[in-house]
Formats: sequence, structure tokens, C-alpha cells
Amino acid sequence: MNELKSDIIEVLDLKDIITDDFGFDTPLFVEGLGLDSIDALEIVVLLEKKFNIKIEDPRDRRSALNSIRSIAEYITKHKKA
Repeated sequence: MNELKSDIIEVLDLKDIITDDFGFDTPLFVEGLGLDSIDALEIVVLLEKKFNIKIEDPRDRRSALNSIRSIAEYITKHKKA
């Protein structure tokens, strides 16, 4: 999960944040890191490119992108062998 944190920090160009600044269950949007909808789209693109995973349903997107842990669980559940 630390690699996922690093990937998100890099893709979103979060210069003032390091992986130790937030936990696996820290909310990524609104509170927590305070990411926005553009950040969500960039994370979705990251997941598509790196893990070949598409999150097409907006309801799935909301729950899957809640935290690093929820993203990791979604990857595990939907990763194609």
C-alpha cells in the first residue's frame, strides 16, 4: 500500500506531502487530503494504466477511492489475472 501512496503522490504532484503524512484509512477527499474531482479522475487514470482496472460506475468510484485501503481492496478484487 505504500507504493500506492507513492504513486498517488507522484501522479497528483503533491509536492508537500510524503507517504508518512497520511494513513491507509485517511479519507482522500474533502477532509483528510482534501482532494477534488479532478484528482479523482487522475487516480482513475492511474489505476487504468498501472493495474488495467476500470471504475466505470460512479457509485463504485466513490467507495473505491475513499482511502488508500479502499483503493487497494478494489484493486485486489478487480485485478485481472
